[in-house]
Amino acid sequence: MDLQELEKEAKELAIRDVKNMLPRSGQLEKVDQYRNRISRKKASVESQLKTAMQNQLDGVRVGLKQLESCLTNIQDIKSWMTEVEELLSTVPEINDALDPVRDENTKHSQYATAMENLKHIFTVQSSVAKTMQWIEEDKLLHAHQCLSDLENSRDDLLFELHKLPKQYVHDKITLKRYFEKVETVSQELERKIRLILNRTLNTVRKEPTVIVTALRIIEREEKSDQFAIAQQKQTGFMPPGRPKQWRKMAMEVLNKSVLQRIEGSKLEERVDNKLWLVRNLEIARQFIQEDLRVVKSLCVPCFPPHYDIFNEYVKMYHSALSKYLEEIVMQGLEGNEYVTILSWITNTYTGAELMAHAELKVDAATLGPLIKPELLKQMETKYLKTMENNYEDWMTKTLETEKQDWQNGSPPDEEDQEKYYHTSAPVIIFQMIDQNLQVTNTIHAELTFSALVLSIQQVVVYGRKYRVGIYEFKEAHFRDRTRLPYFTQHMITIVNNCQQMIELAHQMKQLYWPKSRTDHYEHFQELISTFQQLRDEAASFLLEEALIDLDDHFNELFTTKWTTSSVTVDTICATLADYFNDYNHLRMINFEYVIQEAQKIAVKRYLRAMLSKRISKPRQECHVLAKKVNEEANQLRGLFDETGCGTRGSDSPINIISTLANLLTCDFEMLVLDLHTLFANYPSISEDQLMRLFYIRSDIKANEVKEKIQDAMRSKKSTVSHDKQDAIFKEIVFSDRLW
Repeated sequence: MDLQELEKEAKELAIRDVKNMLPRSGQLEKVDQYRNRISRKKASVESQLKTAMQNQLDGVRVGLKQLESCLTNIQDIKSWMTEVEELLSTVPEINDALDPVRDENTKHSQYATAMENLKHIFTVQSSVAKTMQWIEEDKLLHAHQCLSDLENSRDDLLFELHKLPKQYVHDKITLKRYFEKVETVSQELERKIRLILNRTLNTVRKEPTVIVTALRIIEREEKSDQFAIAQQKQTGFMPPGRPKQWRKMAMEVLNKSVLQRIEGSKLEERVDNKLWLVRNLEIARQFIQEDLRVVKSLCVPCFPPHYDIFNEYVKMYHSALSKYLEEIVMQGLEGNEYVTILSWITNTYTGAELMAHAELKVDAATLGPLIKPELLKQMETKYLKTMENNYEDWMTKTLETEKQDWQNGSPPDEEDQEKYYHTSAPVIIFQMIDQNLQVTNTIHAELTFSALVLSIQQVVVYGRKYRVGIYEFKEAHFRDRTRLPYFTQHMITIVNNCQQMIELAHQMKQLYWPKSRTDHYEHFQELISTFQQLRDEAASFLLEEALIDLDDHFNELFTTKWTTSSVTVDTICATLADYFNDYNHLRMINFEYVIQEAQKIAVKRYLRAMLSKRISKPRQECHVLAKKVNEEANQLRGLFDETGCGTRGSDSPINIISTLANLLTCDFEMLVLDLHTLFANYPSISEDQLMRLFYIRSDIKANEVKEKIQDAMRSKKSTVSHDKQDAIFKEIVFSDRLW
């Protein structure tokens, strides 16, 4: 660090500070104050610097003292290490001198062990025989005590051989051969305990002490196993046959007995009984519930607490039942068997009938799935596929039955009270759907929703096939109207059926569609629109039949014959009234729709005739024509009003006829004003249609009429009419050209 540069920087900084403190000459009076302030700061900094230096020196002093102490300790340790090395140099001599002592100690230990086990060594054969007898007499505690004494004698002698520096294999083989029947006794005792444990649930009801005895023996063997393992870690010696792991064996035996119980519950096959699966699952439920009750009430007091025997049994039954059900599924299920097993897994197993029973109170959710989720999903998919196939078969048969009814030359059925034509197909279809949904509702809500969507899709498919059949029926009738005498009645039935399908679909949605679900809603909308459109089309076929009969009469309108007679409209009204009597067999909502459509079509045909340029009269005769047109409009209005479903007031399309008739008698000079009023009510009327209307008046020239119409159209406002019947003018189109 350059001190001169630091001093220079300090001076420059001081000069800058003085300039900042004394920017004006009037502040020189405060020089003494500034000098005192800086002096105080300087003294403070010097004091802090002295304190820091003092602390630093104190730290150095302490460090030096500690280093001096460490040096002293190192010198002491060095001297001690020298002394230890001198003492260790004499150890090999002492070790060699103690060899005779070690040999004598080994001999003494062997002699002591031999003396201690002498009675067992000389009585091995008799002890084995006595132990086998006790096992046969079910005196298991005595037998196990004797077996333990024999094993301890053998193991002690083998351990003494193991400790010898020079081990002789021949000695070990001789000793093991001498005690070889001890292993046979152990195996026989294990077999006896296996047999007892295999009958645990039966034995614990009658002789729980037998179970307790077997468990006491197992616990003793577990302690011997733990001692042997600890000894092996210290000495490397493991007695023959250890560890026996009888507790593990006991759990395996219990698990095997549970498997046998589950497998033995299957009493029937599909060929024996159609309800074989229901019966087998019910039997399994009953004995599982009873077994677990026995375990909880009788086995828990007998087994040591650390066995946690109740939960262990629950796990074993859960695992065994899982394998049993998976085997059934893999063998293949049919029809409602899918529902049976799905409902049993979802509701019965986890519900109050089994695991959640008041005496068991097992939380099945902690056990994991009873069947693998992918297998469960596979079963649900197969069940839905089976349901779909059933729908297809049944609905195909239903449609064939409907077609046969149309062709058999007999009228359809009537509802006794309402006198409406109908068939039972809609009700039966939705009853079938309702039954399927009620069944799936016993499983879980998600499967019910999937079944609901599938059912809706199948009804839509049925509707499409139904439409094809209706079109074929209609075309066959119009090819030869004498072959199907009850066409009208059957078409009325079809209209009623379609409306009933819509109503039943809404009822089904109200019952089963979750309010929170919005997915797949387009399928329901498609169902409604399919049958709504089909109803409208069938209604149009009804009216088409009537219009075929009236076609010639509508063609007579606005001809020379029509001007002198009222027969044409009288015939039209009489024919429509006759058809309306048949339409009384329509349901009210359908009857209203058909009557309104008939009114629109009748007005449309009348207007088409009016605009067809069939007659041309002077203005004086047009007054007579206008009067006749108004009378016929009132006649048509009366016809539709008599049905009780006519559109009254300003909404009636018949008002259009009167409006156009009045234009035939209007003052030509005031025509533009009348056209403005017409455009305000019916903006859809075209220039071509107005030109055709004024063709009837022969007193005005076409170019003059066209000019006034164009003037009125140019000045009309581009508004949308509130009149519901304005669209009629868009449907009246002519192929011929104006004059």
